[in-house]
This record gives sequence, C-alpha cells and structure tokens, in this order.
Amino acid sequence: MKGNRRLTGVIIGLTLAAGCAEGGTTQAESTAPAKARSPLTATSPSASPTPRAALPRPGEVARIPRPAEGIPVVSSIPTKRKVVFLTIDDGWEQDPGFLKQVRDQRIPITVFAMRDAVEATGSPDAASGGGRYVGAGKWDYFRDLRDAGAPIENHTFSHPNLWTLGYERQKAEICGMSTLIRKEIGRRPTLFRPPFGNHNAATARAAGECGIKAIMMWTATVQPGGKIAYQVPDKKLRPGDILLLHFRPNMARDFRVLVNKIRRRGFEIGDLRAYMRAGGVPVS
Repeated sequence: MKGNRRLTGVIIGLTLAAGCAEGGTTQAESTAPAKARSPLTATSPSASPTPRAALPRPGEVARIPRPAEGIPVVSSIPTKRKVVFLTIDDGWEQDPGFLKQVRDQRIPITVFAMRDAVEATGSPDAASGGGRYVGAGKWDYFRDLRDAGAPIENHTFSHPNLWTLGYERQKAEICGMSTLIRKEIGRRPTLFRPPFGNHNAATARAAGECGIKAIMMWTATVQPGGKIAYQVPDKKLRPGDILLLHFRPNMARDFRVLVNKIRRRGFEIGDLRAYMRAGGVPVS
C-alpha cells in the first residue's frame, strides 16, 4: 500500500507540472528538438502564466472580409470594443528587460520574426537603430517569448521587398521561414507580415501555399519613446487597431510608456489570434 501511495503521488505531481505549462504541450511542440538556453534568457516555461489578454465576447467581432481567391489582408479587427493589438517585427534587439515585462506583467503580444534579425546575420538595418542586445539570445530569446505566451509568426528570412520578387522567390522566403520557426519554436506560423507592408497577388498565393491564413498589416506604428504615429486624421486610437512595433534599442522603457498610454486611454490589449478566429479566420 505504501508503494502504491508513492506511485500515485508521483503520477499526480507529474500531471500537475504538465498542466502548469502555458497552453499545455501540443503534438507539434513535443516533436520539436530540444534546445539549450543561454544564461541571458534562461527561464522556466512552466512558471510563465497566461497573458492577461482581452478575449472576444460572443458576437463582438464582425466577419473579417475574405477575397474570392487567396487569403485575407487584415489591418484592423472589426470590433467596437476598446481593444487594440500589439505586434512586434524583426528581432534584432533582444532586450531581457522587455522579455521580463511581457512575462511578469502578462502582456499579450504577437511577434513577427525575421531570420536574419533573430540570428543577427549581418548588421541591423537603419530602422532598427542598432542597440545593446543585438542577437543576445538568438532563438533562445524567442523561445522564452513563446513560453511567456507570445506566438511567433512569419516575417520572411531576409526582409526583401516582395514587390521585386517573383512567385517562387517569395514562396522560398515565406515557406522557408515557416519551416525554420517550426524547427526552432515547435509551431508552424499561420500569420504573415510582409516586409515594409509590400505585397501583391503573388504574395497572397505564396503565403497560402505555405500554410499562412492571413496577411497582417497595421493601423499605427510605435516610434522611439513609445510615441504612436497614427495613420488616421484624428490621431487617436480606435477600437480594433493593430499597432506595429520593432525590436529596437530602449525597448523595455518604450514598451512601458506605450502600455501605460494605452491603458490610460481606456483600452485593453487583446489576443490577436483569438480575435482573428472570432472573425472567421482559422488561425492556430
């Protein structure tokens, strides 16, 4: 009997430990290769709670328009609720302070990773502004963001202007990055952000062939200092806005300013994938 009690306790303990991990372990994650973590980014995934994200209410989200052929291009979420969505591109500046904010304050974000930035291949482009933590954690940093609840989506291998590429080259950039993210993160992306926002019919076709369910654009960009650069005449946040940030210097400070600004204006920060699904786009 004593041996049985010990065995039962071990089984319960293992079950509870598995259940504490954010989102559980999917089949895709379980087959991903094990990766050693760098001292800079080492965390315990099971200690990372689910982000405090606004989730769609029944009937809140209108249908996201879908073209007769191809996949939808989404700049904002069709909702009247005061909710916005934070998306972050590239991956050059891997600031541990930013990671700590996302994890500890449970802030929902969506990351659009680009291979050359994540792996610090070459020098950061001018828009990235250089920085103190360029390539500091590489894929370990993005695995830690994943463990903090941030989905890692697709932003191509090398950030080309897709307008200048034919279908096959575009497909190589998009499919190749999806395969790499699947290898490094354990999940294949279903959202794609084109570099510079430039895309055409070949982009939509190639992305669809690579398993992408939507091309994601934005309604406002976030500049250094947490300043929001609006693309609407009244210069204010609107329900359903998708904000575009980049992994840049002083990210922890600027992100803190931005989040406080959003909340002071009475907005929540939403779970982008959940809202996309509510709008009829089958993202995973």
